[in-house]
Amino acid sequence: MTDFTIYPAIDMRGGKCVRLLQGDYNQETVYGDSPFHMAETFVEKGASWIHMVDLDGAKEGRPVNREHVIRAAKELKADIQIGGGIRSEADAALYLEAGVSRIILGSSAISDPDFVRGMLKNYGGQKIAIGIDARDGLVATHGWLQTSEVRAEELGQELAEAGAETFIMTDISRDGMMNGPNVEAIAGLGQATKKQVIASGGVSSMEDLRQLAAYKESGISGAIIGKALYTDKISLEEAVREVEK
Repeated sequence: MTDFTIYPAIDMRGGKCVRLLQGDYNQETVYGDSPFHMAETFVEKGASWIHMVDLDGAKEGRPVNREHVIRAAKELKADIQIGGGIRSEADAALYLEAGVSRIILGSSAISDPDFVRGMLKNYGGQKIAIGIDARDGLVATHGWLQTSEVRAEELGQELAEAGAETFIMTDISRDGMMNGPNVEAIAGLGQATKKQVIASGGVSSMEDLRQLAAYKESGISGAIIGKALYTDKISLEEAVREVEK
């Protein structure tokens, strides 16, 4: 049986730990001054992976908050995955050589498919996760500011054929809204690609986690939890103990 992994999320903007509502840069809540110390706290509570997002990087198209990520990778006993602004092999290599376990390629899957295929070929599907952010089933890009005409499942199938092993599926309409994940869409991506899919967006209760974990056979291999941890809707210790273990 596939394992199910809890990924506490740290979104970084201006060197701080923040959350945006539905990806809107004008709707920001600051939850801490130090992304590293937030990651350290999550590891102390049992997290084996940390999901980090460079929001400034996603907007600017280059890594901006990299020092927090690299420090976490070097100093914490947890695997780190990072997304946001990774648009070149040099950006990716910098993170991977510093000990980051997995990098996430998102917008470039649409805007620069050759780059993504090259990265999958050079680094393998274990080091590269494909972030698919969807609105009404269509892939959104550039920090969710644009929606493409490409269907999430079609993109997933193409990239699975190119070597992708792990996808992160975010339903933008659910992100930060605390109204549950779009389990059907996430499981649909897993079934379409026959690969592992990490659920992102909308996870707001232990029941959401149990529901996602029930679809392990459909490829749902984990869940990213953000706002629900910061607002104490979910206890990370309980989630790790009950759902992951």
